[in-house]
Amino acid sequence: MVDCHTHSAFSPDAADTAEEMCRRAALLGLSAYALTDHCDCNLHLTAEEWERENSREITVDREMYGAGEYARESIKTVSALKERYPFLICGIELGQPMQEPQFAEEIRGMEQLDFIIGSQHMNRGCDDFYWIKYNELDKNDIDRLLEDYFTQILEMCRAGGFDVLGHLTYPLRYIEGEYGITVDMRRYDDIIEEIFKALVTGGRGIEINTSGLRQKYGKMLPDERYVRRFRELGGEILTLGSDAHKADDIGKGIAEGAELARECGFKYTAYFRRRRAEFLAL
Repeated sequence: MVDCHTHSAFSPDAADTAEEMCRRAALLGLSAYALTDHCDCNLHLTAEEWERENSREITVDREMYGAGEYARESIKTVSALKERYPFLICGIELGQPMQEPQFAEEIRGMEQLDFIIGSQHMNRGCDDFYWIKYNELDKNDIDRLLEDYFTQILEMCRAGGFDVLGHLTYPLRYIEGEYGITVDMRRYDDIIEEIFKALVTGGRGIEINTSGLRQKYGKMLPDERYVRRFRELGGEILTLGSDAHKADDIGKGIAEGAELARECGFKYTAYFRRRRAEFLAL
């Protein structure tokens, strides 16, 4: 079993220390385990620095500001822990890299990194998807929000600089899961197809993020239809990640994610060392 997407207390929204996370992974007998703490590039300034330079504060947990400091500390600590936990992978979840490309490049350049997840938690100039009150939006507003989201994901995938695209359908965790608003995802099929083509062309992959199984959403991120389509378009790199934010959630849903991967035609799951994919048979 492998788990390639987890967060320690270096992520402001997570609970347990990196050491505690590693001990739990060891107890579970994971073959490979990645700590991928948050690094939301557009929040690399401290809250005070952001307020001095911007007219509008983004709605996020205030602790999420200052990503540059806690991301670097995570990478330093996790890299050192690899000496005691040889299955450990030093990763980062690089959020919104296109919004602060210079800072994103600085983080990518840290030689200790084995693995980079590219993700988007908020559109340009918008609040984190977690904080948006979808019941106050009409259908057209939600459609525009998702259209912008996938357009910006496509921009990120064409630019590269990461190994695997994280939780492709992330906004549905809140729109459908928390607010119960049904989204017709077929309207985004064309742009998602372009996202997959850009990933395949660039030799990058997607993840099956199992966190939705522990939440009201009740599905993988992305679900079977998109995992299958990625494979049909030539996708070969697929990681499995619980998105655990506490030690007790490490590995949860990974068996189900592996079964979904097999059903969609994948024979291997991937993990990364020194930014190069290694494969395990499913």
